[in-house]
Formats: sequence, C-alpha cells, structure tokens
Amino acid sequence: MVAVIVGACVERGADAAACAPAVFAGARDAFEAAEVFRARWRDAGRGELPAHEGEELTDEDVERVGFEPVMAWQALPQYEMACVAMLNSKDVRLKAAGKQELRAVAARVEEASGETFKCLSYAVAVLDDEPLVALERATGAGFLSRMSGIGDNFQLHTLLADAGEAPSPKAVAQCRDQPGTTPTTGSFNLVGADGEWIWNEGNPSDIPVVDGVRVAVVDPAPYRRSWDAGRFFPGMTGELVLERVLTEAEAGGLLAQVAESVH
Repeated sequence: MVAVIVGACVERGADAAACAPAVFAGARDAFEAAEVFRARWRDAGRGELPAHEGEELTDEDVERVGFEPVMAWQALPQYEMACVAMLNSKDVRLKAAGKQELRAVAARVEEASGETFKCLSYAVAVLDDEPLVALERATGAGFLSRMSGIGDNFQLHTLLADAGEAPSPKAVAQCRDQPGTTPTTGSFNLVGADGEWIWNEGNPSDIPVVDGVRVAVVDPAPYRRSWDAGRFFPGMTGELVLERVLTEAEAGGLLAQVAESVH
C-alpha cells in the first residue's frame, strides 16, 4: 500500500527517479516471496492458485504456506500498479537500477504460475531512443525513425500510419501525449523480417532486428482492422520521430534480408 501511495505521489509530480529504486526493490522482494508461496501451495496439494484478494484462503492455508509469502502474493497487483507509475518516466526507464532484476523475477512467477502481469511486462519492455526502420515492400522505400515510450503495437501502428487511410490528428495526438482514445482503422499490415505478422496486441520489443536495427515491413492490409487509438499507458508519453529517408541502396539491402509474409 505504501508503494501505491508513492506511485500516486509520482503521478502528481514527485521525483520518479528518486522513488523508483525502493519501489522496484520492494516489488522484487514481493515477487521472490510469491515464488515461495507458489511452491508451498503446490507442495501442500492445494491445486489452483487463489485469487490475489485471497477470500478463499483459510487460517490453515496461511499456517501451511507462511504469513509473509501469503501477503506477498496478495500484494503483487499493488506492486504492479506502483512500478508502472515509476516506469511512466523515461528517465526511470533509462537509468533506474533494479528494473531488469524485477523483470526477471516477475517473468519467473508468470511462467511458473500461469499468472499474467501484462502491465508490468509491457512497461519494463518499453523501448526508448530505439531506432526503427519501416520498409514499404511495394515501393522499396525505407524510413528510419526513433521511438520512445510506446506501450503496444496498436499505438505504434497509429503513429507509423502516414499513407492510405491515415489516422486523424486527434488519434495521433492521443498516441503521443493527449488523454483519451479515438476509433481508428488501420491502413496497412506490419510484418517482421522473419515474415511473421507484427501483431498489434504485442509491443515494439517483439519486432525482429536486422543489422542492429528493428525492421517493420509495411504491406497492404489483408482486411480492415479497427481499434481505439490511444496510449496503452496513459501516463507515458509516446514518441516516434522520423530521422531520415533511407537511400535506395540501404532500403534495398534490408528488403533483400526480409521474408515474405507467412500468413
């Protein structure tokens, strides 16, 4: 609960960089204790893991598993909320200690329990100052951009759209730093260098790397897809800045290394 209060203070202007290390450390400890909870719960033959609210937990369960592991399991949603509040800050994402350790232990708990901490997983996977090349397969044109603070590929798709049925200026603004969402229809399909679709439900860290840079191939949309354009993390500013148009040789060299869509 203290971590949630700290997160609320950060959302109201407190120094995220100063607060993040302690919040990350507390969250890491909670996830490590949650691993103990899961193992003891399994060893006790208790079956499916309980909800974090813990209404079904009995005094006998607490005695068998241990008070601290139980409290840690119940605290995970609150710690997830507090960590995302810290990770809304680009400075924290780039510099704060403890982020990768937190990511590793949270991933272990997810894998072992089947539990999904999607907001935390996406927040620690956010890329900053990351180069992205978009290649238009039909024309051979290539564009080098730099992206920061983009939470999912719905947001990326909207910011990339500059041809076809382009999103409204309002939708683009809401994917950058303005509140709210706007219904939007996609104008193309994004494909990785491996030929696999870059699903909007994923995030930019899923995009394969070619010659040290993430490459997204722009193909015609196979069908109409619509979504509410906006930010996955409302408190995180999204940026996609065009740096330059690739030369014909550069774009052609990259296109020669990408596969056709496998779908």
